[in-house]
Amino acid sequence: MSAHGDHDMGHTIAGWTGSALVITATTVMGAAFVAGSAAGLWLGGAVLALAAPTTWLLHLAGLGKATGPRPAGSRHWRTRDAAARQGHPDCLGCRLAGRTPAVAAAAPAPRGSRPPAATATAR
Repeated sequence: MSAHGDHDMGHTIAGWTGSALVITATTVMGAAFVAGSAAGLWLGGAVLALAAPTTWLLHLAGLGKATGPRPAGSRHWRTRDAAARQGHPDCLGCRLAGRTPAVAAAAPAPRGSRPPAATATAR
């Protein structure tokens, strides 16, 4: 059993990489601010700007996870997400990449049924 019990905390390569990049960037920017280094502030800002697209690309490569808990067998942080190629439902990153999962088709109307006719009311 893990330290978190039976909860899926979302530990993935994409999540850890994004967190590490943000922590590194803010540390560099903080040290540069204290030292009065404009170059260090720009460097930290550049790393910070790269954190989100890097995490997004890793998510799209299957190294992230969908929203919500995963099955117990795929909770290890190195487990690839096989559903990432088709896109995750309710995932903004997948929608931005043009990956929308196929939605179940609506049930067809029974044969011989007609759509309701619009009734016009005259006054």
